[in-house]
Amino acid sequence: MARINEHYQKLQAGYLFPEIARRVREFSAENPKARIIRLGIGDITLPLAPAVVQAIRETAAEMGTEAGVHGYGEDQGYGFLREAVREHDYAARGIDVAADEIFVSDGSKQDSGNIQEIFGSECRLLVTDPVYPVYVDTNVMAGRTGEADDRGRYGGISYLPATEENGFTPDPPDEHADLAYLCSPNNPTGAVASRENLTRWVAWAREHGAVILFDAAYDAFIQDPALPRSIYEIPGADECAIEMRSFSKRAGFTGVRCAYTVVPLKLTGETASGERVPLHGLWARRQATKFNEVPYVMQRAAVAVFTPEGRKQTGEQVTYYMENARRIREGLTASGFTVFAGEHAPYIWMRTPGGISSWDCFDQLLERAHVVGTPGSGFGPSGEGYFRISAFNSRENVEEAIERIGGAFGG
Repeated sequence: MARINEHYQKLQAGYLFPEIARRVREFSAENPKARIIRLGIGDITLPLAPAVVQAIRETAAEMGTEAGVHGYGEDQGYGFLREAVREHDYAARGIDVAADEIFVSDGSKQDSGNIQEIFGSECRLLVTDPVYPVYVDTNVMAGRTGEADDRGRYGGISYLPATEENGFTPDPPDEHADLAYLCSPNNPTGAVASRENLTRWVAWAREHGAVILFDAAYDAFIQDPALPRSIYEIPGADECAIEMRSFSKRAGFTGVRCAYTVVPLKLTGETASGERVPLHGLWARRQATKFNEVPYVMQRAAVAVFTPEGRKQTGEQVTYYMENARRIREGLTASGFTVFAGEHAPYIWMRTPGGISSWDCFDQLLERAHVVGTPGSGFGPSGEGYFRISAFNSRENVEEAIERIGGAFGG
């Protein structure tokens, strides 16, 4: 008899977003005339930028010729894309990242879930709470945690509450951990870590010999140029941090798929005997073994994002979504709701009205306003009492949703 991986049995209920989809399907079946506005999952709604579309067309035509066809790609991604990333995302901000430290992938979700494979099962984890579910669930699946308690917190993980009191950007703890997941701009709270906050985290990681797994998938939405977009803006971070970024939200690639992860050559881990081993080589081996690279066409499309036209067009799309976020934030505030974020991320983090639970808020919003959001408790215990609203939608739908939400709860 084939034995299952029983660590999957520890997982709490279903993954957050499929559960949301299930509830919406049931409501739609019972209310077929209801026009639902979806502000839940952070998926793009604007079409791909013209520069990206042109690159896809031209590269597809190139692939139809004997001289231009490409098969398996380079292990870490094509050099033309890695060099473009190095130049525009790092060198342009005075950050020294080498092209051979960059690994192209098909998504930062995948990378943030898969990166734990290169670390030992005994590693102690630290996450901020609330947190993107992938960080926790993939470690549960790998057997790195104990069972969940009655609050949904797993043994073997240290949870660092991100609260209104600390601006949803907690400082590092006094305790030791081996791996710490950070996300800035944060999903779900929309908070952005300051330079001072990240400096404290880097100092903590170096003191404890920890590795920071830094998710910067929403870096393009940061509006203040003084705020750090990369953890490598902090001196010493290349000795203690891995960074993941994505084209999904910054360039509308959720249906195209391209991202990248930076593993510095200086960064090492330790064997049981105390030997220091470069993590770059371990990730390279993992990717070469389990991943066959992003298609050539999509990597050419990603390079188009960095052209003058691509930067202008994708920048306008980011501006569009951030204007949606501003309208949601100000509209809900005017209706009497307590809201946070929306200045540097495409998410609004709202306190649930009347102190109701986050899933009750989800159900009531769906039933009364026909609007879908994301319950905060789905991101962890400290997310209870909050609700995430996405700015990814049309201007018309956003304006209507603001009115519906205000009307549903009476402000």
